[in-house]
Formats: sequence, structure tokens, C-alpha cells
Amino acid sequence: MQTQKVIDHIVNWLKDYAVKAKVNGYVIGVSGGVDSGVVSTLCAMTGLEVLALEMPIRQKADQVNRAQDHIEDLKKKFPNVKSETVNLTPVFESFENIVSAHSEGNPNNNLALANTRSRFRMLNLYYFGQLHGLLVCGTGNKVEDFGIGFYTKYGDGGVDVSPIADLYKTEVYELARALNLIESIQNAIPTDGLWDTERTDEDQIGATYPELEKIQKEYGTKTAEDYEGRDKEVFQIFDRMHKAAKHKMVPIPICDIPEDWRA
Repeated sequence: MQTQKVIDHIVNWLKDYAVKAKVNGYVIGVSGGVDSGVVSTLCAMTGLEVLALEMPIRQKADQVNRAQDHIEDLKKKFPNVKSETVNLTPVFESFENIVSAHSEGNPNNNLALANTRSRFRMLNLYYFGQLHGLLVCGTGNKVEDFGIGFYTKYGDGGVDVSPIADLYKTEVYELARALNLIESIQNAIPTDGLWDTERTDEDQIGATYPELEKIQKEYGTKTAEDYEGRDKEVFQIFDRMHKAAKHKMVPIPICDIPEDWRA
């Protein structure tokens, strides 16, 4: 990958989009992962106003430390970057207590609460975006957004722009090295940070990003019968998750009313 060309292209794209939209810049949630680390840096490179938000919800200490260290490094390098920390744990726990009477014994409860964390963060991003005239910048990569749909609908999927959605995860790591992000971000093990227990993306998905990327690049031209061994297992994981998440990747269905019924 021609890394510098990609970096320059994304930075120019972000700047051009914000200028045409007549906004001041971007607000972005910084989680301590490589995706938000890269995107927040690219936003900062536009020279426009950037607000980096840390929004912990019962977050693991290593995630909090990485996020804070990255934000401080970013602010040292770019005077246009400001930051805020909004602890959403009390909000989430209040909601959790309110709905507990309706969810006792329901096997979907933990996943519903995990997605709720992401949706609370989306609300917070749009609140600060509206306060300061900023667009919400997404951090999803190509595998997450268009491969297996590994994001929360109207959570981290609720954004105004998505600058790295055409980059595979391995390519995002390439950008992290080229941008000289802090070591802990470059080496961060992918996790969505939505669970009380430690769950990496690989734990949840059952495959690594390089394995998924191989399948995504061939998806649509090959079937399960074209693979064997581990590749076949990963194809089946990808195929199942892609089909289940298709509703996230297409426009909201609209029930069309025949024109002659309007008469």
C-alpha cells in the first residue's frame, strides 16, 4: 500500500468535506484502539478543530490508559486538538437498573446492554458535535463495516463520515506505524470494549482480521466448497455474520405506496 498517498488523500478528503459542510471540524470517540487512534490523527492533520472524546463505561484500565496517552500525545503534536472525558458509567448503570426488571433470564440481555453502551456514546458524540459545530467522525474499517457488520447499528455505526471504511484492518495498522502513533496503540489487541469481561474481537468473532480479510477479498466469487480446513471455517464464520448483518449495510427499507392510490 502506498501509505503516504493514502494518508494525504484521507486528510484532504476530511478537510474538503468539512469545509463544504460549513462546520468547524470533527468530534471523535477515542477508545484506546488502533482505529480511533488513526482516525483522530488524520482528523488532526486537517488543521480543523478536533474534539477527542473519551467516554468510559466500566472500562478496563489498559483501555483507559491507552486512550488517555494517545490523546495527550495528539494534543502535543496538534494545537487544534482539544479533549473531554465524559464518564458514562453512571448513565449506563442507571439504565441497566431501570430495565433489569424486564430482562431477567433473557439470554439476549448481555448483548443488548453491550450495544446500549455503544449507543450512549453515539448520543454523547452528537451532543458535543452540536455544541461546537462538529461532524461525528466514524472509526469503522472495511471488514467491520462491509464484511461481518461488527459494529452497533445507531451506535458506533451512527456517524457523519467514515474515512477508513475502505481500509482493511491490516492496512489501518500500516497507517498507525506510518503516523508514528504511540507504541501501545500500534500494538493494541482489537476489542470493542463493550463487555465487563475481557473479550477481544477474535474471541467474539472466532477468527483474526487477516483471516477475515482473505475471505472478504474473495467473497462472492467463491463458495464454501472452494475452501478446506481453517479457510473453510473462516468462510463459514464470515458468510454467517455477513448475512446476519446485511440489514446494517443497506439503506433503511421504505414501503413504497403506489401512486394511483394517492388519487
